[in-house]
Amino acid sequence: MNIKTIVIEGHEKDVKISRTERGAEATIEQNTRHAGRQDICIAHIARDEDRDARYAKALEVAKVVYGTDRRGRAAATNSMVHDVLNEMERVAGC
Repeated sequence: MNIKTIVIEGHEKDVKISRTERGAEATIEQNTRHAGRQDICIAHIARDEDRDARYAKALEVAKVVYGTDRRGRAAATNSMVHDVLNEMERVAGC
């Protein structure tokens, strides 16, 4: 089974992870009065990146999914960030 797109329901915004030619792309949907609906890319994960680089990008996605604390860090545990990373890797085909 190949998963091409998933949506992670977030704290304030939903994150859509879609398969691309090189890996996966995480986007959020934002509606503005002037421009209408826009998809803003928050992370792109490539299949050939090392695990630490992919984890750092998953941490940025986790900030959107789980929110942030007072210091601007993701309000998520390490295992929650790994859950996001696993889903991103699954869509990317890593």
